[in-house]
Amino acid sequence: MQSTEKYYEKGPYRTECAAHITAAQPLEGGGGRLALDGTVFYPEGGGQPADRGALTLESGETLTVSDVHEQDGVIWHTVDALPEAARPGAAVTARIDWAWRFDKTQQHTGEHILSGTLHRLFGAENVGFHIGAEAVRMDTSVPLTADQLRQAELEANQVIWQDVPVRVLYPTPEELARMTYRSKKEIAGQVRIVEIPGADTCACCGTHTATAGQVGLIKIIAAENYKGGVRLSVLCGQRALREVQAMQTRQGEIMALLSAKPSETANAVRRVHGELADLRYAHFGICAQLFDALAAAVNPGEDAIRIVPGLDPDGLHRLAVRLTEATGGLCAALTPTDKGCGYCLARREGDVRPLTRALNAALSGRGGGKPGVCQGSCAADPEAVAAFLRENAGV
Repeated sequence: MQSTEKYYEKGPYRTECAAHITAAQPLEGGGGRLALDGTVFYPEGGGQPADRGALTLESGETLTVSDVHEQDGVIWHTVDALPEAARPGAAVTARIDWAWRFDKTQQHTGEHILSGTLHRLFGAENVGFHIGAEAVRMDTSVPLTADQLRQAELEANQVIWQDVPVRVLYPTPEELARMTYRSKKEIAGQVRIVEIPGADTCACCGTHTATAGQVGLIKIIAAENYKGGVRLSVLCGQRALREVQAMQTRQGEIMALLSAKPSETANAVRRVHGELADLRYAHFGICAQLFDALAAAVNPGEDAIRIVPGLDPDGLHRLAVRLTEATGGLCAALTPTDKGCGYCLARREGDVRPLTRALNAALSGRGGGKPGVCQGSCAADPEAVAAFLRENAGV
């Protein structure tokens, strides 16, 4: 089958082209895929998602392109419909979604700049790369500290500020042998080299901005240890700007809540965190006193079913276990929730699991545990749960 001419390689800013269909194949479930003699659509590969866009037939009918893949030199365009007019030899106009393409182009070029900078500074190899819907994922071959990442981020952005050209080279075998360049695998035949002076030289098939300045900004937003190296989440260009704007919005909300200046938000959060810790400690002590008082009012051998508003799961457990110290009967701690009732059932000797299963079945509950203590929640209110437990305590 005729190979597809790749217009996007020499013209990454070209958004449309005239072409002819060379092959058409229907797909199960509807739609199909079309091969063209030439295309501006970038096929998925090298960590970069495929372009999106449309193919317009001579009749004016437009086919939406949702995916693009290359197979043995042929680029296949997945379309939402395959009308009779979409047959081999038919003329089409191919148009890409430029906003989608430019976003991926910014991310890919920014990845080159940051990867090359990490390699130059710390010998880090890029062993994994993918442009995701939210961020660019990059995996490095060596561990990197927060200070090293800040240094690399700064120097990568300095390349952007210098607005150096992004060059695409097709070296001869002799020229390639004299080059130092990054590549994840051995490449047979003609090698396409992307060169960003001062930042990176790498074998790559993707689309790139004309200059480094068009990347706009590179921002590392997360880093975690991964397989002996570091997995980075990176934003470039428009994505980085949107994240900075979102961070500014969140900062404004925090400032308003804490009545703090931008430079004082961290101290204000630490202060509030300390106050919260003190309140939790005091709350723990007050609950302990309340649980002691409730246990003191229980007669040995009787069932103890108590409803206490505002308890969290830990408080329910503490109360139920404390009641078992006062009686050998069924002990239950209940609290109202926005969806019904939280519960904890306990017995000093015996198995409360059968009763828990019966409770869950009767009142749309979920939960379980060990023979002596079971915990969960149900859709009924605490009073209905208490009534059920009194009627079925012997289960």
